[in-house]
Amino acid sequence: MSIASINPATGEVFKTFDALSEVDIEKKLKLAADVFQSYSKTSFTDRAAMMQCAADLLENEKTTFGRIMTTEMGKPLWAAAEEAAKCAWVCRYYAENAERFLADEIVQSNAAKSYIRYQPLGIILAVMPWNFPFWQVFRFAAPALMAGNVGLLKHSSNVPQCALAIEDIFRRAGFHEGVFQTLLIGSEKVQKIIEDNRVKAVTLTGSEPAGKMVASIAGKVIKKTVLELGGSDPFIVMPSANIEETAKIAVKARTINNGQSCIAAKRFIIHEKIYKEFTALFIEGMNKLKVSDPLLDDCDIGPLATPEILDELEHQVQTSVKMGARILTGGKRIDKPGNFYPPTILSDIPKNSPAYTQELFGPVASLFKVRNIDEAIRLANDTPFGLGASAWTKNKNETQRFIDELETGSVFINGMVASDPRLPFGGVKNSGYGRELSIYGIKEFVNIKTVWIK
Repeated sequence: MSIASINPATGEVFKTFDALSEVDIEKKLKLAADVFQSYSKTSFTDRAAMMQCAADLLENEKTTFGRIMTTEMGKPLWAAAEEAAKCAWVCRYYAENAERFLADEIVQSNAAKSYIRYQPLGIILAVMPWNFPFWQVFRFAAPALMAGNVGLLKHSSNVPQCALAIEDIFRRAGFHEGVFQTLLIGSEKVQKIIEDNRVKAVTLTGSEPAGKMVASIAGKVIKKTVLELGGSDPFIVMPSANIEETAKIAVKARTINNGQSCIAAKRFIIHEKIYKEFTALFIEGMNKLKVSDPLLDDCDIGPLATPEILDELEHQVQTSVKMGARILTGGKRIDKPGNFYPPTILSDIPKNSPAYTQELFGPVASLFKVRNIDEAIRLANDTPFGLGASAWTKNKNETQRFIDELETGSVFINGMVASDPRLPFGGVKNSGYGRELSIYGIKEFVNIKTVWIK
């Protein structure tokens, strides 16, 4: 895949980039390894000051950064500006908490003194996706850099200007040259970088195949990995829920980021007692959304990121319909330039169809009717993914069962799934392993060292 900025709303090629040569990559690896020796010895106070400066830049220039995101991957400009502001939040969170999170922990033992010390590992390679081109990077970079590590970013080839803008933010914030570098390379160059002895760990957010490839390579050279590989999150609605309010949030939960979010609700599991009422409200809400130029203020849904993603989503929907699924609204690509697809709802979905078994990465909702909570939980767990889940009920017993029995990395009761710097983020099953954010995220890429003194 070429490295290029292509406007998904028009197909216009803004800018193309030459991939780094082997010589260029070596220079960046050497710089990262050299700067780690000094950067890792800086104080938390100094790192925090620079991270706060990065947060200021993100907040003050959020519309500028938002426009870069929108023109490269298609999300509405207002949503892209919100993403930049959220990145400022995670920078401030770790600037304020990293020293406390990584403070020595005294442990009583038979030693005169024993404790746990957290020390940075070195160069961390981040392989990041296009769908949240700033947030996915900053939620890795803020804790990694505050811990004293240095970062190399291999971003998706369709968001190179986002990648370069992020590197520039850290440079302008005062971080040492080489502490955070972007690698404009294709995926074929990743293996050699992972295998390089100077690279100590890898984090990847992306597809299952990409995760398997990175984990396999890293495993052969015994390097730590954190993987976030997407999901097919259930959105369960029980009779005690406020149906009108829940249906409104269901629309947002399915269509956030043009429907291209790993934690977007994708499978809507509705109790039969309220199925008809919920479905009517859901269809009404989806039909009200405006699909248009993402730079316009009133845009609700912009284009999908690439023509390939549009083609894949269309194929998944058409195949599901041929196998027996029914289209309640939408279901056909919009006939105009750009990668536009309408808000779509499918029902009567066969068990072996793409809409049942696969992640649909676009504004397509899969709707299911269930008779009771047992059936709802079975259906929710009947997926290879396990990232997040939301359940809507006012019944305490149902709430406890959802918390205990849903096989996911997070469960939201009466709220849509969202990432928050204060809470750990990650999945189980084929959604990956390891955690980002909170105290757990910063401890993924440190040496947890036992110290024993007689």
